[in-house]
Amino acid sequence: MSHSMTRFDPVARMLRADPFRTFDDFFADLAPRVRIDVTESGDGYRVKADLPGVKKEDIKVNIDGNHVSISADTSSQNTHEGATTICAERAWGQFYRSFTLPQAVDDVAARAEFKDGVLQLELPKKAGGSGTPLAIA
Repeated sequence: MSHSMTRFDPVARMLRADPFRTFDDFFADLAPRVRIDVTESGDGYRVKADLPGVKKEDIKVNIDGNHVSISADTSSQNTHEGATTICAERAWGQFYRSFTLPQAVDDVAARAEFKDGVLQLELPKKAGGSGTPLAIA
């Protein structure tokens, strides 16, 4: 009977083909991760991000070309003085997510709405950014 060992390679695991995972996400994984859905239409992208227990004023969204980052801070966990925590599974602290879209975003026309713990971003594509393949001579 032969046994084979599989070598664990954390770098290969980190660099899996995931277009919505960046190197920054590797370090941000220490913080609770923002779960997102991204859809694309002809004129833009729609992002839905779950941010449970976060206040609208604590959310920051940055757009730089085709790079989008979402962060939020829930500064402290609600506890009752003199109480002993038996179970604590709810995420709190710094939330962070960063991803790259296939095409640059028109940040001036972008819109954001936060309702019922869900952040929704409407990100129109920047005019002229057709993503035409470059011919190689």
